[in-house]
Amino acid sequence: MSTPFSLDERLARDCHHLATLPLCELLLMNNALLPWFILVPRVEVVEIHEMTATQQQTLLDELNTVSRFMQQTFAPDKLNTAAIGNIVRQLHVHVVARKKDDICWPGVVWGVEQREAYEQSALDAITRHLRSFLPADSHLHQVASKH
Repeated sequence: MSTPFSLDERLARDCHHLATLPLCELLLMNNALLPWFILVPRVEVVEIHEMTATQQQTLLDELNTVSRFMQQTFAPDKLNTAAIGNIVRQLHVHVVARKKDDICWPGVVWGVEQREAYEQSALDAITRHLRSFLPADSHLHQVASKH
């Protein structure tokens, strides 16, 4: 019998839960200074190679969907995609829209002290635009600003 899915408490605390996709929970890091999305597969493995081939393909499809959304919405100079889980062990994949004038360019986004919580209007705009990119079997969540 499998364990019910539970989102890591650090991800839940630091992020807005935007949507439930066929495989993943889609999160948005609560820092309006960097468009930073996180896909969390609802699987009981820690590494991507431990997923089934079907799960891996679905993850890739969902990453591509989020990446296309971010490319069109934020017009980044570069999209950074990484599955680095040294602190949060739960499998999750970061997709960060980087611009040459962002707060930490060209360095890494990890551990950036400067933060600005999303305003409700920005969250609503992201959710509205995201809707047109998601597969029909996805579910958008009501998102409230965390100030």
